Amino acid sequence: MRADRYRLPLAVGVAVVAAGAATLLLRPRGGVLEPAAVEVAAYFSPDDLQRAEDYRGPQRLIGLGSLALTGGALVLMAIRPPAPVRRALERASRRPYAGGAAAGAGISLVLVAVTLPLAAVAHDRARGVGLSTQDWLPWLGDTAKAAGIGALMAAGGAAIGLALLRRFPRHWWASASVALVALSAAFVYASPVVIEPLFNRFEPLPQGELRGDVVALAQRAGVDVGEVYRVDASRRTTGANAYVGGLGATKRVVLYDNLIERFPPEEVRSVVAHELAHVKHRDVPRGLLWLAIVAPPGLFLVKTAGERFGLLPSGRGQATATALPALALALGLVSFAGGIASNVLSRQVEARADAFALKLTDDPAAHIGLERRLSRQNISDPDPPDVLHRLFGTHPKTVDRIGYGLTYARGQ
Repeated sequence: MRADRYRLPLAVGVAVVAAGAATLLLRPRGGVLEPAAVEVAAYFSPDDLQRAEDYRGPQRLIGLGSLALTGGALVLMAIRPPAPVRRALERASRRPYAGGAAAGAGISLVLVAVTLPLAAVAHDRARGVGLSTQDWLPWLGDTAKAAGIGALMAAGGAAIGLALLRRFPRHWWASASVALVALSAAFVYASPVVIEPLFNRFEPLPQGELRGDVVALAQRAGVDVGEVYRVDASRRTTGANAYVGGLGATKRVVLYDNLIERFPPEEVRSVVAHELAHVKHRDVPRGLLWLAIVAPPGLFLVKTAGERFGLLPSGRGQATATALPALALALGLVSFAGGIASNVLSRQVEARADAFALKLTDDPAAHIGLERRLSRQNISDPDPPDVLHRLFGTHPKTVDRIGYGLTYARGQ
């Protein structure tokens, strides 16, 4: 019994050490610039800053509210489920796997429904400032498609999770961690060709000046870029962005049409160079490696916490759909904590990509202009609150990214 008292603290400690070790192991070893000090008012007008605060401040509260609603709904379903939910889970338990899949999909849809009002408020505010270009019907259509995809994934995850819980009640976390990494890699591989086309139209960059710039930058960087696509993001937003996605044969760089059409060529080249850095340093596969390191201790913590509080069964063949809300709750809590460590690594990786882009283009003025324009176009806060940024920020602050450009310029 004394050993049981220390199992949960030990599991927490191991998970924390694993997340920290993975972040330290995979962090950039070099190639990151120290940002110069930046006075926000020197790069953004009072109107820019006020507009960003007026929009982003309430949006942050809406996001935190959605997070709280999701957690509250899971706590309620796991500890004291309402009668309709309890009866539905009991019915699903009669057929462990098919019922478990149905229950997993149902839980996913309940969480969407719980947060839908706040999502609608966020969308309405984005429309009000001109950031969203979607009317309500297309927005609801995209929301329904995303909910359906999420429900299918939750159904598959629930069925696999129950199968492992029933077959390996003491060691299911080990096989589940392998399944989690494999499914994540499959999702990254398939998403560009299966899921993303459900929401947008993607076209390879046509022959022309921009494609020539991309090819030239890739050759100078020594990067096999795969394919570069233009996406019709303007059907949904006036914001601008770019990203690297896919794995292996589906690897690609994607540029928003808003970026291509509304930004100067030198700033688009800066974006392309940044994305080439992610390809050069294999940041997508390294993200999967981070997951492979933290998944086993993380899922062991899920198992330990669930059993410690009597929410998960510990006997062979006992797990049914009634355990799924508790499993989802424990997974959510552990994933939230792990995401904080993941964001630390992400900010460092993005800082390295900025430095790489500056060296590749040798154009700090374009980099600084890009960061200013992106912040205005996306109505983002160039210097968000430190606490929230440490928890949720995946990229360096805009003021720091401008600082990288200043540091590079002073070193030229």
